[in-house]
Amino acid sequence: MKTLGKLLTKLEDTLHIGGCLGLVGVAALINADILLRLFFNRPVQIQFELTELYLMPALATLSLSRVFRDGGHLALEITPEHLPGLLGLLIAKLRLLLPAVFFAAVTWMSGKFALHAFIRGDVEYGAVDWPLGWAYTVIPLGCGVLVLRLLHDALLQGDAEKT
Repeated sequence: MKTLGKLLTKLEDTLHIGGCLGLVGVAALINADILLRLFFNRPVQIQFELTELYLMPALATLSLSRVFRDGGHLALEITPEHLPGLLGLLIAKLRLLLPAVFFAAVTWMSGKFALHAFIRGDVEYGAVDWPLGWAYTVIPLGCGVLVLRLLHDALLQGDAEKT
């Protein structure tokens, strides 16, 4: 099972790089748009649509699992992190499994939405005709990997160790 954890870690790191590149892309496009408007009175025509449809969802979801693995997530704690005994173990597992159920539902629904966009050939018309299936794909990808991380930590690794 250690191999599964290593593969998951590599996948998370790769998606995190993609999310970070999305953030760099947003910053570059917005600044290029500002500078081109200021100095040449010419906007970057694709900036808003590319940022809204592709880059923002990518930077919002692709890093979810990596951030969770590194402990960088926000949490509202209603119990101490480690409780002794069987009740403590049960609570620790539920703290991972309940969010896994939620994000599995998000993955399922957003995956269905992306698949329908691909099947129907949905397009956002603008400066460029943007295929929406690809825009919607990052949501189930990022959330799906988070589900895998939550299940891995709850069922295979436990709450005490981190990969």
